Amino acid sequence: MGLGCLNDCLNFFANNMIGSGSKRNKKRKKGRGWRILLLVFLLVVFLMVGAAVALYFTLIFDLPRLTTLKDYQPYVVSEVYSDDEVLIGEFFIERRLIVPLSQMPKLLIKAFVAAEDARFFEHQGIDYWRILGAAFRNIEALEVVQGGSTITQQIAKSFFLTPERSITRKLKEAILAQRIESYLTKNEILYLYLNQIYLGEGAFGVAAAAKTYFGKSVQDLTLAECAILAGLPPAPNNLSPLRHPKKARERQLYVLHRMVERRLISPVQAIRAGAEEIRLRPKGPKGYHEAPYAVEQVRMYIEEKYGKEILYKRGLKIYTTLNFRMQQVAQKAVLKGLEEFEDREGKGKGKGQVQGALIALDPQTGYILAMVGGRDFAASQFNRATQARRQAGSAFKPIVYAAALDKGFTPATVIVDEPFSYIDVPGKEPWEPQNFDREFWGPITFRKALTFSRNVVTVKIAQSIGIDYLIQYARNLGIKSTLEPNLSLALGAANVSLLEMTNTFGVFAAQGYRAEPILITRIVDKDGNILEEVEPSAIEVISPQTSYLITSLMQSVIQEGTGQRAKALGRPAAGKTGTTNDTRDAWFLGFIPQVLVAGAWMGYDIEKPLGTHETGAVAALPIWLEFMKEAVDGKVVENFSVPEGIVFTKTDAVTGEPVGPKQPAKSGKVIFECFKEGTEPTIN
Repeated sequence: MGLGCLNDCLNFFANNMIGSGSKRNKKRKKGRGWRILLLVFLLVVFLMVGAAVALYFTLIFDLPRLTTLKDYQPYVVSEVYSDDEVLIGEFFIERRLIVPLSQMPKLLIKAFVAAEDARFFEHQGIDYWRILGAAFRNIEALEVVQGGSTITQQIAKSFFLTPERSITRKLKEAILAQRIESYLTKNEILYLYLNQIYLGEGAFGVAAAAKTYFGKSVQDLTLAECAILAGLPPAPNNLSPLRHPKKARERQLYVLHRMVERRLISPVQAIRAGAEEIRLRPKGPKGYHEAPYAVEQVRMYIEEKYGKEILYKRGLKIYTTLNFRMQQVAQKAVLKGLEEFEDREGKGKGKGQVQGALIALDPQTGYILAMVGGRDFAASQFNRATQARRQAGSAFKPIVYAAALDKGFTPATVIVDEPFSYIDVPGKEPWEPQNFDREFWGPITFRKALTFSRNVVTVKIAQSIGIDYLIQYARNLGIKSTLEPNLSLALGAANVSLLEMTNTFGVFAAQGYRAEPILITRIVDKDGNILEEVEPSAIEVISPQTSYLITSLMQSVIQEGTGQRAKALGRPAAGKTGTTNDTRDAWFLGFIPQVLVAGAWMGYDIEKPLGTHETGAVAALPIWLEFMKEAVDGKVVENFSVPEGIVFTKTDAVTGEPVGPKQPAKSGKVIFECFKEGTEPTIN
């Protein structure tokens, strides 16, 4: 029994021990499983944290430093102004004008914040609620209809990142946004944003956009205009009021609604702004507004002297001598003259592209007041007022006659208009100049010869004074083009520019003083430093007496000669027509006392004839007259002043002989002729 009991006890113990060992093994296995799971979880977390850290350091490894934001130096528009400070042209890579936040309307700032980042003043660079709300709206619409970027994130992208759409870029953007928030104040961020953001039509920043869309300074924007600009950032070109006015209007109302929601404006303000009529600035040619040929002259000068970097990026203010009103008048006059020519010649509008040009100067200062270099700058940038060299024809004759006055000739000197031949080059056929009418008038006075533009007499005068003397005289008056030493120069065979010729006539208008033509008076950089300033200067190149005499002779051209159409100006004026062989070039140059000289030209670029009757009087003079009528409107009517040393004597208008009580005029026509004192004829 004892042994049995022992066996039973051992069996019981063995059974119980085996059972509990099995349970312990099961528990042990279960614990080990949890530990493995925990280890795997910790490993995954560790790897994820490590990956996140590695990604973070990878992302920040090449992130730029934010110090550039403190020294904000963006590309800024260089502007060109007329003499009355009207903007006439711009040069830019990015059309941007920088203005401080203090000069921006508060409603403009509120409009952008309401539309682009309502919690801008509350978040630290990232608006998580905005991101969540945008995600729900995008899922609901099954497309991207709203972004979650804050203004600070937009600054980060604009200044430092590429526009690519990727998770990496968005992560970098978020990191930079938070850094920017800790580096700059909210106002500094807004200053950068509102000056940097692209708002369509080539305009960067709110100031440039205000000029582009409304033609006004940013300070003068209304609430309605502010709302339009604030609605542009999501899609500047698609929401442009110049291209898509309906979309721009819808976006404007959205911005006003958001401003009301944020209690930035009252509902009444929103209603009034929504009802306001918006006046948009018409879309014009990029950078060249009212005086394209003159603005192009400015561009070439500054680019050559200062370089493209300064011109296109440094925000220069370039002040010119152009008068805005005169420039507009000049452009209209040239186009009208070309259209009238096409009507006369039976050509379609613009067919064959006959060209015209006009230059107007202040003869006292040399200031260029108006410049038109062709009919259409967009079609051809070649400036026919400054770059073209064309034969001046009879417009050159006043230079010959002025030179002769300083060589002993007087307005009453008689020269015979008769057949004339001259051997220019030994062994070649003699040159036989002809008058325009192919006739010869016999003995005529110096005055009459210029009044009616007699070619043969002019050549004889040039031969008498000497061709070398004539060339030097022309140089002294301001002709810089090449002048060949032959007698055909007297008839305007040399190729000269309209600017040269107009400036030369300016010497006569300024009583003998030559002023160099000036287009730019001052260049100022964006910091207000004056880079260049030009003061007018003039030197006396001929005497006031000679100047007055040649002016008097050219008054006769208008009163009774080839320039009679100019009498319609209704005030004292002097001038000269110019027509070349085969009517390839038509000119008229003229001036009124002291204040204005202008020259007009018409011709084809390929130098073909304008037409049998298209002389300077018919083709060019009407352009000059149309311009001068409006340009001198409101100016006091004056006579040409008579300098000391000029005397007037009664003479026979035909023979030039003095007339007295006992010696009446043989022709029966008497005039009071002007002479330099001591050269007047006397009665024997």
